[in-house]
Amino acid sequence: MKPGASVCLICIESVKRTDSVWSCKGCYCILHLTCIQKWSKDSLYHQTHSLDESSEIDNTAVKWCCPKCRKEYTQMETPQKYLCFCGKTVNPPFDPWLIPHSCGRTCEHKLQPLCGHVCLLLCHSGPCPPCPKTVKTNCYCGRQSPEIRRCSAREWSCGKRCGHLLSCGQHNCDEPCHGGPCPPCPRQSFQSCMCGQKKTNRPCASPKWQCDAVCGQKLSCGNHFCEKVCHGGVCGRCPRAGPRSCPCGKTMKELPCTEDVPVCGDSCEKLLECGIHRCTERCHPGPCGTCRQMRVKRCRCGQREKSVPCSKEYTCETKCKRLRDCRRHTCSRKCCDGQCPSCEQQCNRTLMCRNHKCNSRCHQGPCYPCRVMVDITCSCGKTKKTVPCGREKATKPPRCRKPCCIPPACQHPSRDPHRCHFGNCPPCSQICNEKLDCGHICPAVCHVAVLTKIEPPKIKRAGPWEVVPPPRIEMLDYPCPPCQVPVPVTCYGKHETPNFPCSEARPWSCGKSCGRLLGCGNHSCSLECHTVVNASTELQAGETCQPCEESCSKPRPAGCTHFCLLPCHPDPCPPCQQRYRKKCHCQLNTVYIPCHQWTSSTAGEKEKMLSCQNKCPKMISCGHRCPILCHQGECPNSTNCKKKVTVRCQCKRQKQEFPCTMKQNGDAVILCDNLCVEAQEKDEREKSALEQKLKEEEQQRQQKEMEELQRKFEGKRKKHRKFQKDVFLENSRWPIYQWLIAVFLFGVAMSIFLYFCLLKD
Repeated sequence: MKPGASVCLICIESVKRTDSVWSCKGCYCILHLTCIQKWSKDSLYHQTHSLDESSEIDNTAVKWCCPKCRKEYTQMETPQKYLCFCGKTVNPPFDPWLIPHSCGRTCEHKLQPLCGHVCLLLCHSGPCPPCPKTVKTNCYCGRQSPEIRRCSAREWSCGKRCGHLLSCGQHNCDEPCHGGPCPPCPRQSFQSCMCGQKKTNRPCASPKWQCDAVCGQKLSCGNHFCEKVCHGGVCGRCPRAGPRSCPCGKTMKELPCTEDVPVCGDSCEKLLECGIHRCTERCHPGPCGTCRQMRVKRCRCGQREKSVPCSKEYTCETKCKRLRDCRRHTCSRKCCDGQCPSCEQQCNRTLMCRNHKCNSRCHQGPCYPCRVMVDITCSCGKTKKTVPCGREKATKPPRCRKPCCIPPACQHPSRDPHRCHFGNCPPCSQICNEKLDCGHICPAVCHVAVLTKIEPPKIKRAGPWEVVPPPRIEMLDYPCPPCQVPVPVTCYGKHETPNFPCSEARPWSCGKSCGRLLGCGNHSCSLECHTVVNASTELQAGETCQPCEESCSKPRPAGCTHFCLLPCHPDPCPPCQQRYRKKCHCQLNTVYIPCHQWTSSTAGEKEKMLSCQNKCPKMISCGHRCPILCHQGECPNSTNCKKKVTVRCQCKRQKQEFPCTMKQNGDAVILCDNLCVEAQEKDEREKSALEQKLKEEEQQRQQKEMEELQRKFEGKRKKHRKFQKDVFLENSRWPIYQWLIAVFLFGVAMSIFLYFCLLKD
């Protein structure tokens, strides 16, 4: 059972799996236990109070019925406990592995129709299934041999002709083997009526019929005729035969049937219609008259008394104030006898469906559930589903498999095929095919009635309580997109003819330079591609091209690296008057040479032009300056040097000048004398004395640094230890290693000092 699948018809709410329920034995409808208890209690209360309080109430006559199938239940059958479907378990616990409201035990209800077997299914809702057992049975007509069949289908037809004699007693049944009595004879025949006066063609199955004629046969007396309408058998004895009484019934006489009994002359004394008085007239034929005696009568409501003729009923004008059986309206009948009639007004209260009003006679208690069935249709109305009134809002419309019939909102004759639905149709996916202004056909997807999400404008809220408007969805129509058909378009300068989208086809510039030859004949128009006006040819520049503002770009003579100083011109360029700035052969002076002279000169002339006419500054191999003027190439040999050279002895005390050539040949030599030897010895003595002095100063400086270092590490000590220290130093090898230890300690101290300096930084 799915959640929400069952609905209580009294409260119109879903029956949950854990609710206490009651199931009808006739229609198996599931209702809330509390709802059916209130329903039965109200029904019994209205029935008991509709009877007179003084009258006796038969409990067996007071019944309540199911709100769906109207199956009647006695007062003793009012549900008091929550039972499972089979009725064996009270308050069955909910088990997700079992059917809701089931105990999980075997049903064991007697199967219908009664065959002697019981239901073997687990406790279940609804009727029990047909009996599944097999039995051996005969067909309806009994002519076929027995067959083994399901007990629920034990009655079967062999399909052959029945052949049983029909009720007419003349024909046999022609129907196939069937159950129950044979049908009436379908044939017709001429049959007489019961009196035998008329004959007609009638169905053979109804041979007895009456005509409209009076019998008219003589009775046994021979004096009177039968006055009965067409009948069968004998007419019977004459009604006037035998002893008869006078009209008042006091005198009995036996007379022939042809004579009437005379009146006796005594008083009639028959009881009149009032049931109290008797007729005071003499014996007379026919009915007695009305009672005319006066009698004090009490009205029907018992509030008034009056003397009136006995035959008349006395009613007062007092209106009844009692409530009718609906307990809503007063009786308002004049002189009511207490048996107030049922309320004849319409109930007109709103039913549980909230759509209709109760059109039953005014009553007490809750109204019956609305019997109107509402059709819930799809959008097109071709598929529908019937539900009880009041459930149409909570019921989903049926799924329609037929195509949507909503006309298209765009220009197309029909929509894309899709099923029936509610709400807006999906956007059209067909091609637009509308003719654009350019003449082409729009190839885009249909853009009419497109669902578009529109965001609300962003407005600063006054506070968090102010609701932010949600975005809305609207159907909007969009114009056709720009035409994208390729169209050839030539640029202004007729350089290119590419394809452009039709919507962008317009005069354009390709971005290249114009390229037309200007009037100078040397350059072309460098403007971006533009429209050319009044051009003589397709290659010549027009009025709209730019004038040539370039300098002359004609090729220069060989070797000339300067530009022509004239603006762009068609004639030959004049000689170049620019000067070259060049270094002479000796690279000391600068020489300025006209460009046209330099480019037009030979190699010998160029060599003369590069000479500064000064003496060459280069040194020859002997160390003297070159004697030739500024020249190209290497200087001449040193054998021609005419300079004088100073030559010294080995101690450099004596000197003498010689020609450069003699020194080169090794002829210029001066030997040291005795004075030179004495001077050398004196210099060596002074040098050794100076080295000894420097060495002693260095030792004193190192000794001082070592003492200072020791003082820093040892600190202040007692005086008596100084003697011990001196003795230790005298007896130990300390003087041998003092220099190495001092250097090591000095290095360690400097390292520590640098480390702390780095930490502070």
